Amino acid sequence: MGTKIRNLRKRNRLTMEDLSSRCIKIDPESAPSVSYLSMIERGKRIPSEDVLEVIANVFQKKVDWFLDDIPEEDAIVPSKGSGGGISGMALEPNFLFSKDILQIAIPEMLSQTGTSGRQFAHLLIRAHQEHHQNHFPDLERAAEEVGLKRLPLSLEDLVAITKQMGLQIKWFRKTPAAVIKEIGANQNNVVTSFFDPPNTIYINQIMKAQPHRLKYNLAVHIGHTVLHDKDGAKNILVTGRNEISPLQAKSDPIQSSGMDAQDILYAWRDFECSFFAGALLCPKVPFRQMLDRNGYEINTAQLAGVSESVAMRRMTAASPYPHWHYFDAYAPGKLKAVYRGNGIPLPWGNMSLVEDPCHHWAVFRKINEQSSGSSAQISILNVADEPRIYACESIKVADLAGNSHVICSGIDLNPAIAAQGRDAIAIANDLKQACVSGGGSSHIPKSIKKDLMSVAKILNINWVERGIESDARLICSRGAVCPRSPSCYKQCGHH
Repeated sequence: MGTKIRNLRKRNRLTMEDLSSRCIKIDPESAPSVSYLSMIERGKRIPSEDVLEVIANVFQKKVDWFLDDIPEEDAIVPSKGSGGGISGMALEPNFLFSKDILQIAIPEMLSQTGTSGRQFAHLLIRAHQEHHQNHFPDLERAAEEVGLKRLPLSLEDLVAITKQMGLQIKWFRKTPAAVIKEIGANQNNVVTSFFDPPNTIYINQIMKAQPHRLKYNLAVHIGHTVLHDKDGAKNILVTGRNEISPLQAKSDPIQSSGMDAQDILYAWRDFECSFFAGALLCPKVPFRQMLDRNGYEINTAQLAGVSESVAMRRMTAASPYPHWHYFDAYAPGKLKAVYRGNGIPLPWGNMSLVEDPCHHWAVFRKINEQSSGSSAQISILNVADEPRIYACESIKVADLAGNSHVICSGIDLNPAIAAQGRDAIAIANDLKQACVSGGGSSHIPKSIKKDLMSVAKILNINWVERGIESDARLICSRGAVCPRSPSCYKQCGHH
């Protein structure tokens, strides 16, 4: 019995603390402590019927399954190579990808495509982030040393930390011309704050009415101080969409002049300080426990005292389940931020508009909706010629510059289905056929709904359950590979 419980726990990537807190959520009276769970797994204790029932509830198993005489296989150690993320293909002849050749070729490639060094740097950083599945323990530790794993951190706490670091805060109403010139800001941008060496943080007055955003700005500047020791960079924070398109960049010699090493450095620092800020405001273990107690609802952001975007980005790093994605999307097809720990194809680029985007993606549908609040969606998407089932939750928000955009967190359900011993590809195929027969969407058939609901309860993600109660939708990476019958490529192109 102990081996079965341990294997179930490891197969679902839960620590003993995770399993104990999951049990407490279901039944505080009967929930086992971490030490008692450890003894059960090692065969030192036999759980009572009530304890076994609550553990069975977590894993959506019948109690009899734990009590039968069928021996369980040896202890499971999750394979480190199958945790999700983007996997690359081997490239031959690989001498063409040597450092020397790339250093010559990349600036030329960028100048011809109109891609700036900063844009290219963000692609490299995203690939690095996806390869490591958003796992950056050094940045997490640095943030925890400063914030002492407190959740929530109040604005007063953050101001106190800045003072401890010898930083002073000043306010401005009008952004200095030198700052605007340095970043090339336009009417769709608002400079929210900037660091002026050696020790002053300048904050826009409008942030006084935005405490969650103010906290994030302070957390980023604290990160700059901790990680880069106030090294003289201005560290300017801007909200709003970037309107410089690749077409403009092609005619702009400054944008298309190739790759500047400083661009790469500043883009990497932006990422580090942003990740640090998220880890400071939502420390991994306490935030993971908070998400678990609240079923990963987006309104957990309010309990943590952060914006929805910070909370949804941190979900992808804090959750024990590794197969997440996150999009921050502006219309008509600009991705401001992307994370794909599950390898999901992109519905459009973040540097150029796509001619034939599939408008059935949840982010697109949410952008075009007038309604407020969040919405869940189950989607079927072919990835490498195999159907995959995705679940996501989207919400429309406005940035400080008044621009509307949609943030979306989602997961790949196939690995979760497979972890329960079910044939994920067969189930996804059956759901895909139901959607094709329904003209692109369908009620989820009863047998499939049962499997998906079981997985949703094991994952403990409420919006997956909500998505299952609605119609599933066929989506594609581009309209040209539309799986609908008849194809809606032409209709999509005219939306």
